[in-house]
Amino acid sequence: MSPRTRRRLTRVAFNALAVVIIVCSVFPVYWMVNTSLLPGGVVSSPTPHLWPDQLTFDNYADVWVEGGIVSALGASFAVTAITVVASLLFAFAASVALSRYRFRSRRSFIVAVLVVQMIPAESLIISTFRILDGWQLINTILGLGLVYIALVLPFTIWTLRSFVDGIPVELEEAAMIDGCTRSGAFWRITFPLLAPGLVATGIFAFIQAWNEFLYALVILTRPEAQTLPIWLRAFVQATKATDWSVVMAASTLMAIPVIVFFLLVQRRMAGGLVAGAVKG
Repeated sequence: MSPRTRRRLTRVAFNALAVVIIVCSVFPVYWMVNTSLLPGGVVSSPTPHLWPDQLTFDNYADVWVEGGIVSALGASFAVTAITVVASLLFAFAASVALSRYRFRSRRSFIVAVLVVQMIPAESLIISTFRILDGWQLINTILGLGLVYIALVLPFTIWTLRSFVDGIPVELEEAAMIDGCTRSGAFWRITFPLLAPGLVATGIFAFIQAWNEFLYALVILTRPEAQTLPIWLRAFVQATKATDWSVVMAASTLMAIPVIVFFLLVQRRMAGGLVAGAVKG
């Protein structure tokens, strides 16, 4: 077998493997959407339906009208927005300070950030609840938002610091030689190049806040204050016998904002790689 034929077969094998991985990753999502578009009786039948041959939107109507998803949707949007904005602001300031400045205890702070990431979040539930209870923040979006910020901040700081370290400081120095101030060089040259890091950490913070279940279950005990994961659990329990078509419809509605958010920022994630170039 010639080397060219061997390379071609290897390429075909890797492409086939990639197709299998993509199909295995996409199929659960497709099955969720497909199930949400079928009547409950069809879903519970022993015969599988690989496509919505009995298309219906009644499941979505049941979730939207009778399920009370609107209040849970508003609570999830509020706590997610607080988490994403605050965590990006704090992580951005901390990552720039750690990467661009040398100060006492800098290395200790970096190690502390890494150690905090290793602590299981479940071990902090009781102490977190008592702190929020003392601050009168139980059953509040602000209280849950503070918890989520504390949970995602170590990872966002660590990730953004890597992005800042990857941008040569010589770019800022070149801009300063051309007449920019230090702050002007940072905002005009370095900050645009940080767009991929900001988007990546923003997506992480968004998904963590949107899908988090345990802390929301402990902190938000009032039905009107519950986020979508807690609402879905209560909704399933309220239906007695689980209607999987309705559950899949609710799960699909929960997944849509994450997909939309990613589609909105994915261009910026790629565009930031070439933004902020200096003149030659």
